[in-house]
Amino acid sequence: MHPHPAQVSVVVIGYNDAAHVTDAVRSALAQGPAVREVIAVDDCSTDGSAGLLDTLAAADPRVRVLRRPVNSGGCGSPRNDGIDAATTPYVMFLDSDDVLPAGAADVLLAAAAGHGAQVAAGLCVRRELPSGREVRWQPELYAKAAVVPRPARRARLVHDTLCVNKLYRTDFLREHGIRFPEGRYTYEDFVFSARVLAAGPRIALVPDTVYVWHVRRSAEQLSISLDRADIDNWRARTEANRAAHEILLGAGEKRLARAVRAKFLDHELRMYTRELDLRGPEYRREWWTLTRAYLATFDAADFALAPAPGRIIARVVLAAAEPRDLSRLKEIAARPARLRPPYFRAADGTPVWSADLPQVELDHLLERPMHLLPAAVDAELRPRARAARLRLRLHELYGRMADAGPRSVDVEFVHRESGRPGLRRTAGLVPDPDDDTWSAEVPVELSALDSGAWDLRLRLHFHDGTSRDTTAHAVAGPGLLRRAAVPSRRHGVLLVQPYATHAGALALRIAPGWRGMTGVVRRRLGRLLH
Repeated sequence: MHPHPAQVSVVVIGYNDAAHVTDAVRSALAQGPAVREVIAVDDCSTDGSAGLLDTLAAADPRVRVLRRPVNSGGCGSPRNDGIDAATTPYVMFLDSDDVLPAGAADVLLAAAAGHGAQVAAGLCVRRELPSGREVRWQPELYAKAAVVPRPARRARLVHDTLCVNKLYRTDFLREHGIRFPEGRYTYEDFVFSARVLAAGPRIALVPDTVYVWHVRRSAEQLSISLDRADIDNWRARTEANRAAHEILLGAGEKRLARAVRAKFLDHELRMYTRELDLRGPEYRREWWTLTRAYLATFDAADFALAPAPGRIIARVVLAAAEPRDLSRLKEIAARPARLRPPYFRAADGTPVWSADLPQVELDHLLERPMHLLPAAVDAELRPRARAARLRLRLHELYGRMADAGPRSVDVEFVHRESGRPGLRRTAGLVPDPDDDTWSAEVPVELSALDSGAWDLRLRLHFHDGTSRDTTAHAVAGPGLLRRAAVPSRRHGVLLVQPYATHAGALALRIAPGWRGMTGVVRRRLGRLLH
């Protein structure tokens, strides 16, 4: 007999997603006896989704179809319909383009019932399609099973703003009036999650994967989290963060409210800063104005909680009336952060951001542990017929590098889709007598790399026994970051493209063989035609 029979309602919401909604509903039904009903809320679709749901309902009595007469414009209203319609002790949410993995409802239900928790939460993975590569969402929270008596005991909870990787007691949501914002409200999860935390539930955390978030970057209609090119997306993101902060502050959860702002500095601010140079001048000016206005509402304690890179970006934005230093800000926003030269000091010797922004002090760099310093390494890769040469140059950082004594660097190329390592090399770091830098040159056997994108990762080793993991800034210049066809014994020919990522780091694209080259040309023509 099933230990927790028929206690869960799964609310599936969708709008014009006929290509995926059937898979979503079937993944909910496949949870087994724990799921009493699947409430499919169709938000006035016009692509045949409603007919597909009717077919599913005819085949399985657990499927209930709700049709909204007018499209709501967002995800909140249909989810609220599902909460209202639920007839079970527990409810969970599923988007029409995602799926629940086998056993998700069982493991969440066992955790909630076993620990008397109003909320049970588990690991969500972002699955890139079509590659299938999976990236765990907020893995620190779900490293091991735990019970949190009150959210304030674990402020990190504010970082997981998803509603879909959780199971909620239905009466808990109804008793506290916890609902999603109605209508066209972007990032409605932020507000809903803040309302849940503000009610002070007992939360059970499980390390199991309970939700698969499908990421389709090539889709005609990008998801909200991927469609960041319009300034309205940033405006909605800051407003949702502001609302979450106010909800928690109003509930007396000051520690959680501060954590929301620290999360904004470390996550949202860094992510959008990395993409600023991809946008036009008008977008950048408006982004800068909106961000300055929002950051002006933060106090010293809000900034103190955030990791250093986000604080630096925020202080530069507050100090400068117009967008500036975008390429340098992009590097400090990278993960891990890189602070590229020039390195300035104030009249009293204090490290500062620049000569004309001396109020942005960087004195924390004099005390940070070596493994957290934003070390800056420049990288040049020139594909050649025999062996490519990777040239690396490590910059001094206010005397910290010289004090530690650069010794060597481990070089590794990691396949972006699979995460598997490619070639690995180690080289000594040699000081430049005429400059505050240390250099290394590494031969790179490009034929050892398969097709796809490869990220360069470095580990710096110092004579004092410390080390620092980092990436390298992709240097642009004559003959650099250009596609080249390189002979290969293994493949006949390799098409090699060194390039800079959004964060400015050096990466490679490899297309082996004549078929690979043809595919690259075909995709490039397709993008141009599109």
